[in-house]
Amino acid sequence: MQHAISIHNLVKEFPRKSEPPMRAVDDISFDVRTGQVFGLLGPNGVGKSTIIKILTTLIPPTSGTVLVNGFEVVRQSLDVRKNICVVLQENAVEVFLTVRHNFLTFGKFHGMTTSEIEKKLGRIVELFGLEEILNQKPIDLSGGMKRRVQVAKMFLVDKPIVFLDEATTGMDTFNKRATVNAIKEEAQRGRTIVLTTHMLEEAEELCNEIVIINHGKIIAKGTTDEVKKLGLQLFYLSLKFNELKKDLEEMMYKFSPIKMDIINNDVSLTVRELNTAIQILSMAQSSGALKHFEISTASLEDVFVELLDGKKRGAA
Repeated sequence: MQHAISIHNLVKEFPRKSEPPMRAVDDISFDVRTGQVFGLLGPNGVGKSTIIKILTTLIPPTSGTVLVNGFEVVRQSLDVRKNICVVLQENAVEVFLTVRHNFLTFGKFHGMTTSEIEKKLGRIVELFGLEEILNQKPIDLSGGMKRRVQVAKMFLVDKPIVFLDEATTGMDTFNKRATVNAIKEEAQRGRTIVLTTHMLEEAEELCNEIVIINHGKIIAKGTTDEVKKLGLQLFYLSLKFNELKKDLEEMMYKFSPIKMDIINNDVSLTVRELNTAIQILSMAQSSGALKHFEISTASLEDVFVELLDGKKRGAA
């Protein structure tokens, strides 16, 4: 099986004055198959961006082996850079050039001719919904729209591997949806896309496989379905009532749900056992006020939270 990225026993430490080094990445290993969307998930500050910076040759690893498209990130860093495009968390657009000239400059920087850029630009602009702002300058755009331009630039050039570090940060719902749809279309064209995100719904929609990082270590990896089946019996229950009585609400709390949200007469709960979900449903039906219900397996976000909480309980 061909791998776009291979990481084995990666460690990254940062020196500290009068203290032992801070280990940001702690002996992790994983592979990314060519042509898949791969997600690096985890809370802020747990090592995701450090891993991306190593993969994109911005910082060297302390130890371990890291290959990107078959090239070693330290000894063959120039070859790695020829095979990748990167969107980091910091916005990187030329704010005093028009959006069109941002694309032209970026394309020429990567060795494209003006005619080659113009030939591809129409599709990228349409894909990301940028038609109305092509002649505007990014300095006049919202932060989310600047971010969208930055992400779109990466797909102008034909690099086999694209790294997106928190790609939809700062975007409103419309910008985020347009960007996610564009990433999905580019993935279908065969690019390998590696993204970091703390937006779990986004990862569940986009990623073929994921790795969840916490404190520099991998705590889960696999497809989203595999991660959701890591011994965790989590179920989501949605209940809609004609009227939600206080005593019924209190009785549901007694089942100790992982999460319980109430909006007017609608209740959503996440519980660890199917039997618990059925008991709550039976009680809700007995109230005579239940008008609609749904039971499903929990979302990736529920599993993510439970995995992190489980690690905290294990460390306590």
